[in-house]
Amino acid sequence: MKLPDLAAIEAAAETVHAVMPPTPAHCWPLLCARTGAEVWVKHENHTPIGAFKIRGGLVYMSWLRRSEPAVQGAIAATRGNHGQAISVAARRNGLHPVIVVPEGNSREKNAAMQAQGCELIVRGSDFQESLEYAEALAGERGLHMVGSFAEPLVHGTATYALEFFRAVPDLDTVYVPIGLGSGICGVIAARNALDLATEIVGVCAENAAAYALSFAAGEPVSTNSADTMADGMACRVPAPDAVAIVNRGAARIVTVSEAEIEAAMRAYYTYTHNIAEGAGAAALAALTRERETMAGRKAGLVLSGGNIDREVYLRVLAGGAA
Repeated sequence: MKLPDLAAIEAAAETVHAVMPPTPAHCWPLLCARTGAEVWVKHENHTPIGAFKIRGGLVYMSWLRRSEPAVQGAIAATRGNHGQAISVAARRNGLHPVIVVPEGNSREKNAAMQAQGCELIVRGSDFQESLEYAEALAGERGLHMVGSFAEPLVHGTATYALEFFRAVPDLDTVYVPIGLGSGICGVIAARNALDLATEIVGVCAENAAAYALSFAAGEPVSTNSADTMADGMACRVPAPDAVAIVNRGAARIVTVSEAEIEAAMRAYYTYTHNIAEGAGAAALAALTRERETMAGRKAGLVLSGGNIDREVYLRVLAGGAA
């Protein structure tokens, strides 16, 4: 897959900014004190769906309406944020969204998707089984299948990275959580388009380490499970195109434990009063793990989303002091 150049990212930004303004980037002094680095946070938890995915959804649905004007509906599998993005963007483009989620999915994300007008289907024990069901249903019902990794999605997600690098152009390192890969590939694309020297570090959950294993092996490596509370990173079958881009463009992949993710969620609340879901807090968890090597350097963190069920968040907050 070819990464977008600067002109393509700026064109995608026009589509995104017709719906939402750029999200803020803030330097939080207490996070700096915690990590020893100058820490800048890109607040993708401040989008209209509370996550970065809306950018890719808007660009993808705009592209789909132009390229397949006869299409009537689109289907996607999700743990929540991708589904919200497709629901909002499909409706804006006059399309019927169908979203497949696994059993036990976040009740609040399910409710948000239904409020955004999707037809919600619960099927499968995890994301991969939901994806396989969605692909089969797309053929049966004549729906356009929207994968969680595709070129228009990367064009869209690259827009937040373009905003971030233009707001803070001298970042030494940016930490990015990895689900299926659109986020980190968008950051790599924007870094390359602007000809910056910034290191890009991917972050995986230890319990969903497909991309870390793929980085080490130099080729896609699947896992048998992806049992992490950070549902935005719960991937067990990586996208080959994403693996190729990450393996070329990232400096390294850091894996973080469930305890480290939860500690970072508490730290975000204590030190910035922002709610971060598990994937959203993973970048801070990785920087905290690497605080000795990052001391005195300028670090960027992608807070990719803040969508987490109330009872889960209360349990995390009660787990101990940040």
